[in-house]
Amino acid sequence: MTRLDAIVQATRDEVERRKRERPLADLEREADRRPEGRPFHEALARPSTSVIAEHKRRSPSAGEIREGASVTEIVRAYERGGAAALSILTEERHFGGSLADLTEARSASELPILRKDFTVDPYQLVEARAVGADAVLLVVGSLESDALASLYQEARALDLDALVEVHDGNELETALEIDADLIGINNRDLQDFSVDIAKTFELLADVPAGKTVVSESGIVHREQVEELERVGVDAVLVGETLMRAADPEAACRELTRWEEPTQA
Repeated sequence: MTRLDAIVQATRDEVERRKRERPLADLEREADRRPEGRPFHEALARPSTSVIAEHKRRSPSAGEIREGASVTEIVRAYERGGAAALSILTEERHFGGSLADLTEARSASELPILRKDFTVDPYQLVEARAVGADAVLLVVGSLESDALASLYQEARALDLDALVEVHDGNELETALEIDADLIGINNRDLQDFSVDIAKTFELLADVPAGKTVVSESGIVHREQVEELERVGVDAVLVGETLMRAADPEAACRELTRWEEPTQA
């Protein structure tokens, strides 16, 4: 069993546990009461490359990243630093996240929020809507084609944007077959967790015009953001670099080159 297989199986087990604790009908009622979502996809349409800033406590490859990190403090720092959107890890066993982290981020920031998790069951989509997510992640490598297509359509029906993540040409082809309009190119291989930012450049040429492309993993320096911008990448998703920074606001500002509006 690969690392990805193990994470996906753990996710399925956890979803089944949560289903027993909270029936889908209860979640659906809560989701129906949520106000209109924030426009995640639209937030990435800035003239320059947008930064999706991620709250991530730990990862299988990096271990503990920022122990005891305050969600409120981190996401407010990202917002001040010019992030266009937030990504909140909610997978618990391998990444230390939780739905409570997303709920806290929603209260602390006005930015649209991506629920970063391995979405394998429609229950998670309703769950995401109920806790205030504006978008969900669909990892092509973790799903059969039919399941991917079904989850994508159900996400859209719930007014959730879907970031469809790929790592190779076959996965990109699958994403295009379901007409995904928001495509994440993960520079990290989820089988061995190696990272190569060249993956974005390799796959970008096969992405049709009109798609929004997000480069994920391995983004450390402003120069990388500028290089990706020159080839047409719309946004970058950055987690570990920002979470390890002594000053997350300054680190985010360096990537975004965000200038605070002048006070009148």
